[in-house]
Amino acid sequence: FMQVMLPGADGANAALRDLIAKLDAGSDDLTTDYLSGNFLSNPDPVAGWLKQCFERAILDYARHAGIDYELDYSIQAWPNVNRFGDYHNLHNHPHSWLSGTYYVQVPERPREMRTRSDLNPGAISFFDPRPQANMLAIKGDPQVDPEYRLLPRPGMLLLWPAFVHHLVHPNLSDEQRISVSF
Repeated sequence: FMQVMLPGADGANAALRDLIAKLDAGSDDLTTDYLSGNFLSNPDPVAGWLKQCFERAILDYARHAGIDYELDYSIQAWPNVNRFGDYHNLHNHPHSWLSGTYYVQVPERPREMRTRSDLNPGAISFFDPRPQANMLAIKGDPQVDPEYRLLPRPGMLLLWPAFVHHLVHPNLSDEQRISVSF
């Protein structure tokens, strides 16, 4: 796993929000129609900035993983706009080596409501891919805890092996959660 705060994110996020809002207004299924196009091919300069950031992070990830040869890869990315109640079911990304999500906008706090105390609005959870790993889980021990949960911040880029199952907890804010995944 790799977590990076992108330099220049504060300025870029405003432009990304505007671009994604335009795309969202023209699509019924922007978030779920992730195979129909590539956000990084958009001619807007901010999409180019994000593509360069992704490429740099992917190379850093590979280097950290001990890959010391030239990589031949492509990136196919899509924007996600999660409104109140929206979430992403448990899934992984087949036919891929690496996955990632960049957070453009993350709500600061959920809507005031009476609800369960164990909710994690806006968080992303990753699950140990080893079958039955939860049988030896020790809560709080990152070496054997079957779930790793993180509350992202705007400007954060996460990268992880594409085979790892993950889910995005429901957005319980009236503010949209906006991200770009690959």
